[in-house]
Amino acid sequence: MNDVKHHIGDEFLMGYAAGYLPQAFDLVVSAHVSLSDEARARLESFEALGGGVLSGMEDAEIGEDSLEKTLAMIKTQAVEPATQNAAPVDDVFPKPLRDVVGGGEVTVKWRSIGMGCKQAVLHSDKEATARLLFIPAGQALPKHSHHGTEMTLVLQGAYRDETDRFARGDVEIGDQDMHHTPVAEEGEDCICLVATNARLKFESFLPRLAQPFLGI
Repeated sequence: MNDVKHHIGDEFLMGYAAGYLPQAFDLVVSAHVSLSDEARARLESFEALGGGVLSGMEDAEIGEDSLEKTLAMIKTQAVEPATQNAAPVDDVFPKPLRDVVGGGEVTVKWRSIGMGCKQAVLHSDKEATARLLFIPAGQALPKHSHHGTEMTLVLQGAYRDETDRFARGDVEIGDQDMHHTPVAEEGEDCICLVATNARLKFESFLPRLAQPFLGI
């Protein structure tokens, strides 16, 4: 895909290449890279740079049983392959996301969060949370800011806020200084993949009241 207008920043691509991003952000970056030729090319350059640095380092001493321990660890953490009877896959979700969900959008177990909007939490740990967000065409989300970082990747449709328009493949990064009201465009429901490392800061009372129950 070459028509992506809002690409991921170098700091996130370098973090992904180095392996120090939280798992939730890794998922968004990998999905974005699969949709953006430009981001994929930059990621490959960072990976090549990292490989060059490693090749120039002195060899470290390792134990004689290191290989056996590594293979045992890989075996215990291996993911079972999808069965042949898995639900049919659509082209809304890029492959990294399909691998996590186990198929396309029809396999997602959505939970209503009000106003016709839905979410599905894909991963959550002490570092960050990744979720799918469904916003009906024409619907606005409550105005909010952020306690931390929010990374949003559009998978279907488009939305607008105070900063710009974001369509399939585009990424928007929100932080403590951003106050915005995302509104899904008319004509097509909007689906986004969102990673956050802290809860949102809603400006109106009702969203703040519901926030503990929704985990947003």
